[in-house]
Amino acid sequence: MSFFEILQSIIPQAVFFASPLIFTALGGVFSERSGVINIGLEGLMIMGAFVGVVFNLAFYDTFGAMTPWISIIAAMIISALFALIHAVASITFRADQVVSGVAINFLALGIGLFLTKQWYDKGQTAMVERPFYTTDIPGLSKIPVLGDLFFSNMYLTSYLAIAMAFLVWFIIFKTPFGLRLRSVGEHPMAADTNGINVYGMRYTAVMISGALGGLGGSVYALTIALNFSHATIVGQGFMSLAAVIFGKWHPLGALGAALFFGFAQSLSIVGPSIPVLSEVPSVFLLIAPYVLTILALAGFIGRAEAPKALGEPYIKGNR
Repeated sequence: MSFFEILQSIIPQAVFFASPLIFTALGGVFSERSGVINIGLEGLMIMGAFVGVVFNLAFYDTFGAMTPWISIIAAMIISALFALIHAVASITFRADQVVSGVAINFLALGIGLFLTKQWYDKGQTAMVERPFYTTDIPGLSKIPVLGDLFFSNMYLTSYLAIAMAFLVWFIIFKTPFGLRLRSVGEHPMAADTNGINVYGMRYTAVMISGALGGLGGSVYALTIALNFSHATIVGQGFMSLAAVIFGKWHPLGALGAALFFGFAQSLSIVGPSIPVLSEVPSVFLLIAPYVLTILALAGFIGRAEAPKALGEPYIKGNR
């Protein structure tokens, strides 16, 4: 196998696996930039995966080829509403944000499995009828070398994820909304003094986080898993959280970290076909994403500077 053939097998798979992580990590950036820790990204992905699959199965006859796109929109809406639980607990009632996030993870899985059992009378749903399919980008796929690497046999959701990272960067760093968001995460009292609604901004950020987490979960379910069960989302939410920290709470940093973790996930698929990795036991390739996540955080988290008010409930009037 030539070097180009190795790249051709790795790059599309890496971006493919990274896409759900990118969406969810961007949601984490919104929440944590506002000062609210969101350990519940895993649960938001689970809820998004559940809603995306159930909606797809229920309406594929109605919406036809548009079903997967409408499914991810439905998942975003429901997951945004589900994130309100975390927002109310951590912002209004000033509960411990880590505990609240963990509760979201358990609650989402419990609801998903309970409803799956009630509606499908088994522990998992049927396979979706209208998943996302790979495509070649007209014109661009014909470019020598680059066409085969980046524009052939790719999912449109992969391009959407990368474009979303740049859009979120623009929103957070180049708009008044982004300035207000960052201010409530750094110094909420000063933001409040200047007329910014700290609670409103934090609620908005957590709901955006829920929508993007649901988008990540539904994209994962409709491109990779293709159904919903207890094992549909297994650690991808925590990888996304790691990408937020590894990326220094910056959208483009989170994009790069998610691509790195996506590459690690792709090794379990393409590794056996690569000469250098073909002799490595498959179990090591399967655990590689989780090991690399731990190593990345262990070597980097001490040098990552979080928003100053991250995890601190804001009490209006307190100095």
